[in-house]
Amino acid sequence: MKPLKKIALVAILSTFLTACMSTQQINAEASQGYRQMKQQNAKAIDTSSVTAQRVHKIFNKMKPYAEQENKTGVPFQWEITVFRTNELNAWAMPGGKMGFYTGLVEKLNMNDDEIATVMGHEMAHALQEHGKSSRNVTLITGIVGQVADAAVTATTGVDTQGLLSVGTDLIANKPFSRSQETEADEVGLMLMAKSGYNPSAAPNVWVKMSQAGGSGGGIFSTHPSNADRQKNLERLIPDAMKLYKAGR
Repeated sequence: MKPLKKIALVAILSTFLTACMSTQQINAEASQGYRQMKQQNAKAIDTSSVTAQRVHKIFNKMKPYAEQENKTGVPFQWEITVFRTNELNAWAMPGGKMGFYTGLVEKLNMNDDEIATVMGHEMAHALQEHGKSSRNVTLITGIVGQVADAAVTATTGVDTQGLLSVGTDLIANKPFSRSQETEADEVGLMLMAKSGYNPSAAPNVWVKMSQAGGSGGGIFSTHPSNADRQKNLERLIPDAMKLYKAGR
């Protein structure tokens, strides 16, 4: 991605900062930026690998349940794009536009229930409208940079590890608060259970994240520690299992 293109896209997405924007307006802006980002990073998009097929299958299974949980009063146009990159990441934009990185699945050797854990977490961010907060504009600009890196990785075979992102480090920007991350963990856990994925797998995601990046490592490293998140999810497993078993 050329620097000017990336700057222009950041400018477009930064309009989210306007506090008076409605849910409809914010979702529309997200959709526009998402389309442009996909066009400008087409070489990084993975639609055919086994990993991409798994992610899309899980997304399609969870999507109807996410739609049922939408309390915003505005229908979401859910969509997910899988990017071929070694980065350990996933994200959601307002209105249900999502990205999932192959490195997260492949490096952590995730099973379907573990993928659903992350999927539910990201869906929960969108459903709870965490992206409406003005302080979260850094998440949107961060996504632009991260996907720019993904495109370079896919084109050159060299994992940039975020070094090409100017001012877009998701870890440094701390896009979501601790309370929002915890809420997304909890809402996502129940969502995955309703969708037919075993919630008992959820705590293990944070075990793997710790192993991959240390006790504070991973895609949500600036928020509750991996150990705290693991413990909180374990606390909620009995309630989530009731939902899981009720749907079987």
